[in-house]
Amino acid sequence: MSAYGTGRHAKLITKELTHVPRFAIMLMSVLVLLTISPGIEADGTITQQLQQDNPSYAKWGQLAMEKTSSRYPDADIIDYLHRGREEQGNEITEKFKLWLQEDDREFGVFITIVFDSDTEKVHAITFEETTH
Repeated sequence: MSAYGTGRHAKLITKELTHVPRFAIMLMSVLVLLTISPGIEADGTITQQLQQDNPSYAKWGQLAMEKTSSRYPDADIIDYLHRGREEQGNEITEKFKLWLQEDDREFGVFITIVFDSDTEKVHAITFEETTH
């Protein structure tokens, strides 16, 4: 005897279960198409609605990884953390922590990038190693 039942009841359960996944798949497909399809503005122009915009710190995180790779050429970056952003007038400070592995040694590096908010000119990049 099957754990799922026998006879007429098993056929009904099987029939009902096969319709649920089809409906769920169809619903998910429609939702995916709606989120990635272009939108039509009131003036008739078509715009692409991107659901995955890069965070504002992505450019600076990339710079932090590039500069860290240059400073530690034999190490692999194995983890990345954006620690926050501070704004003071036109000066913005982005803070990151990267975790590196070099041979048998693992260590963290705090990277601070200070730049002008209007020109995006970098004023300073600092590195500080940590064991935590």
